[in-house]
Parts: sequence; C-alpha cells; structure tokens
Amino acid sequence: MKFDNLSLDLLNSISDLTRVPDGAVNIRVDGEAVVRNSSPNVTITPREDGKGFVLEVRPGTAEIIHVPVLITRAGIQETVYNNFLIGEDSEVTIIAGCGIHNPSHSDSQHDGVHEFLVKPGARLKYIEKHLGQGSGEGKRIMNPTTRITLQSGAAAEMEMTQIKGVDDTVRSTLAYIEDQASLKIVERLMTEGDQAAESDVQLNIVGKGGSGQIISRSVARGNSVQVFRASLVGQIECNGHVECDSIIMDKARISSIPQLEAEDSEAVLTHEAAIGKIAGEQLVKLMSLGLTEQEAVDVIIDGFLR
Repeated sequence: MKFDNLSLDLLNSISDLTRVPDGAVNIRVDGEAVVRNSSPNVTITPREDGKGFVLEVRPGTAEIIHVPVLITRAGIQETVYNNFLIGEDSEVTIIAGCGIHNPSHSDSQHDGVHEFLVKPGARLKYIEKHLGQGSGEGKRIMNPTTRITLQSGAAAEMEMTQIKGVDDTVRSTLAYIEDQASLKIVERLMTEGDQAAESDVQLNIVGKGGSGQIISRSVARGNSVQVFRASLVGQIECNGHVECDSIIMDKARISSIPQLEAEDSEAVLTHEAAIGKIAGEQLVKLMSLGLTEQEAVDVIIDGFLR
C-alpha cells in the first residue's frame, strides 16, 4: 500500500511511522483496513461483524505492534470495535492513535472502542495519540472508549495524548485490576478555540495487592472547556493515586473531579489536583534568554505536557 503525502504526515504525527512497518500491523484509512498483517506470534483477524479486529498475542511474545487510524476524507463517521488479547508473560508495545484531516464543512468522526484482556504476568505498553487538522469548518470528532482487565500479576501503562485540533471528544476508560496487577494511565490533553473535551476514567482495584495510578496533564486555551473525572475504587487491600494538573489560559474553563471509594480498611487511596495559569516568573526567565512571549509560552506548555 502506497500512502500519499497527507496520509504519511498524519501517520508520522500519531505513530512515528514513515512507512508500513514489519511485523504485526493494522492501518485503517477512511473506513477501511488498507493494511492488515499478522506476525508469527501476533494474529490480527477481522471481527465477525466486520467493524474492527481481534488482535491476539501468544504467551511469551516480545513485539511492537502498530494499529493507527487515518481519516482524510470529510464526512466519514464510523464506530470501530477492537479486541486485544495479551498472552501470559508477554511483553508488548501497542502504538495506536487517530489522525483526522478535514478540509470541508461536513463533520468527520471516529469512535474507537478498545477492549483489552491482559493475562497473568503480561506487560503491556499502550500509546495512543489523537490529532485533528484541516482548514474547513467541519468538526473533527474523536470519542475513544477503553476497557481493560488486568489479571493476576499483569502490568500495563497507557499513554493517551490529544495533541491538538480535536473539536469534540468524550474519552471513557474503565479498568479492573486483579491480584498483584498494576495499571498506570497517563493522559495529556490540549484544547483551544471553542473545543470541548470530557474525560471519565474509572479504575476498580478488585484484587489483593493491586495498584492503580491516574495522571492527567492538560492545557485549555481560548474559549475551550474541559471536564476531567477520575474515580478510584479500592475493594480490597490495594494502593491507588490520582494526580491532575492543568494550565488554564484566556477564557477557558476546566473542571477537575477526583473521586475515591475505599471499600476495605486496607485500601490506600490518594489524590491531588491543581489548576492555574502560567507563572509570570517562568515567562520572564525564558524571555530574558531571548524568547518572545509566545515562544516562552510554547516552551512551558510543551514541557508541561511531556
């Protein structure tokens, strides 16, 4: 499959790819899977309903897997369901993400539902980036839904980044963490103009010795609106932490709503949250090094969202 320059630019922005990689890969473009390759230890097969795929990793596998989505034609609205089965004692990195280019007046929308089962002893790194672009008035809409279950001794780290250009998004994550399993979710989010973003993350720690962590970094500019809800539920002896930090600028609005529910006296759950503007002394220091005010703001924001 040969990609045009626009598709290659989007692909590089959301998954650091400049070509179709070796190994297991699924690339979806404008509503169709244009590339779908399995590897000796990772199989990718279409769902029976044709609305996504089933990805299965064999036990003991170590591999990097790419599953990005591109929308380059206006007016496409799709819902895709993908299932990920991560085998015992495997160690895999899955690089996903969605890039929408919309130059027209019609809205473009991608709703992705990803369901993960991480089996005992497995290690998963999941990286998801979202990007919207295009000069048209049509909206770029992305609504990711993530459901993940970590079985005994499994571990996962999920990095979910909204780079820029997404007009509307509702981001939903639901997790169940079993005995001695651990999950870390890192969300990075940028909104500007009249964009709106809503995040709802719930971690249920149901197994003894399980741990969960939610870290959110966001920047709201212009007239944009953000709502962040994070819920930790500890049903047994466990550890959990929520950390939410936001930079607010211009006339933007941010709501941060952490919630802790301890259902056992041995559950240790904590949270911290902060919303504020860029400190003046930071700007002064950078501007004294020769940066303009806008360049200084960009440096601070880039560092904050890393």
